Amino acid sequence: MIYYACTEGSPARSSTTIQEVTMRPRSVLSVVTFVLALSVAGAHSAGSDQAQPAASPAHRIMLASTIGPIDAGIVGALEEAFTKKTGITVEHTGAGTGKAIQMAETGKYDLLLVHAKALEEKFVADGFGTKRYDLMYNDFVILGPGSDPARIRGIKDAAAALRAIAQAQASFVTRGDKSGTHVKELEVWKKASIEPQGAWYEIFPEGAKGNAPTLAFTNEKQAYTVMDRATYITMKAKITLQILVERDNVLLNYITLIPVNPAKFPQVRHKGAMQFVDWLQSREAQTIIRDFGKDKYGEPLFFPNSPEGKKL
Repeated sequence: MIYYACTEGSPARSSTTIQEVTMRPRSVLSVVTFVLALSVAGAHSAGSDQAQPAASPAHRIMLASTIGPIDAGIVGALEEAFTKKTGITVEHTGAGTGKAIQMAETGKYDLLLVHAKALEEKFVADGFGTKRYDLMYNDFVILGPGSDPARIRGIKDAAAALRAIAQAQASFVTRGDKSGTHVKELEVWKKASIEPQGAWYEIFPEGAKGNAPTLAFTNEKQAYTVMDRATYITMKAKITLQILVERDNVLLNYITLIPVNPAKFPQVRHKGAMQFVDWLQSREAQTIIRDFGKDKYGEPLFFPNSPEGKKL
């Protein structure tokens, strides 16, 4: 809104002629009439402006997302492409999968992006989510120092590798925060029939901040850890840890979408969330996932996994 400052430009005169006195009532009447006309016209104009509805703001979707894909950049890339296509904005909040699920259970988010199947299935079974939708995947790897004190390099069985680390009591760092990464690590320890504990098994105090800080800390410690490949790829120029164990099926990392249930939370923007889900599963979005990271890192960070994406 622009405001105009008005000032009187003519000084008052000390004397007045008879003619001016005679003409003043008519002049004043004319001026008043003119001002009133302007006021009426202005009021009509203002009324017309108010009658016209303002442009509706773009629709908004609230996404609770696991941190890894946010740090990798794929979440932002997909959101930007979707907004450009539809005008619907997507705002995300990052947290470990366990925390992201808790956030979605409040009904303050419309959609969930996570990677821990058992927790996802419980979220749906408890009525908080409608359905799991496959989006993309990558895998976890076991990283460690080049000296490899537990001698696990090249082992094809991830559980056997963790068993060797425990037997050697070699330094190992865990996020310890019930995130998808931590849940996967515990799954492999369970397969190895080991409950890790002791001075050699260190919980990163700031694990809830995500995989990137956890990997940086592990690198400082020159310890072993279970980490997603995308985080390793994006950070490998800054660290000396190496991939020692990989490509065991137990290390696959499936990332899933779950709309929050409108039957439980009527306030959620379910229509917009489903529009985003449908687009994310489309060939267009799955192609973005397939190619993401190739130009910068020479290899993809994620692989498409929707029904349409599997055809690429």
